[in-house]
Amino acid sequence: MFKNIKHIFFDLDHTLWDFDLNSKLAYQQIFQEHKVNLDLETFIKVYEPLNLEFWRKFRENQITKEELRYQRLKTAFDACDYFIDDNLIDLFADLYIEYLPNNNHLFPGCIDLLDSLKDNFELHLITNGFNGVQQNKIDKAGLDKYFNIVLTAEAAGYKKPAPQIFHMALGMAGANADDSLMIGDSYAADIVGAKQVGIKTIWFHTTNQEIPQDEVVVHDLLSIQSLLGL
Repeated sequence: MFKNIKHIFFDLDHTLWDFDLNSKLAYQQIFQEHKVNLDLETFIKVYEPLNLEFWRKFRENQITKEELRYQRLKTAFDACDYFIDDNLIDLFADLYIEYLPNNNHLFPGCIDLLDSLKDNFELHLITNGFNGVQQNKIDKAGLDKYFNIVLTAEAAGYKKPAPQIFHMALGMAGANADDSLMIGDSYAADIVGAKQVGIKTIWFHTTNQEIPQDEVVVHDLLSIQSLLGL
């Protein structure tokens, strides 16, 4: 199934880097420092699906980066019936971006997987995140040594699943679609996006989303090794 693969492109957030856990820890620090009298677990339960929805809108160019950062907080606090003025929302949005890379929990098996792949394949990252934030995460998590190219949507000028970002990544890596593989958690952005340009895919499935027939799926990262014959 995955014969002749030379290049493996990974997504970062929710695939290698445990975004939800690291995000929660960033908000925990903000709540403690600014004495937010709101149960963190309650906030996170409301915030996480809202954040995903605003990221979908951002990916589809329905909102700007600034609107994403503001609206996900404003909407979450409103849904928790907790008043917070716009100045604090703007402050929390900035602090969140500052604190987020300070926690660098990776998904189980991440480093073992990358160690097993790095001598057999060229490894790369394609992420819809922002340049500085993503590079900070990569550096602080010790992931920089594994990847030959890191392409963000901000640098590319296109967001996954746009074919342009995949074509750009292939060109930067010196790769062809037929010798490349994409691994990611987002079916719409990573899997559908890669397939439309002819890149093979493995879907890191971490939600209850229905799995289409004939989709190659793993539920833990180390399962990827056997699929690649390692």
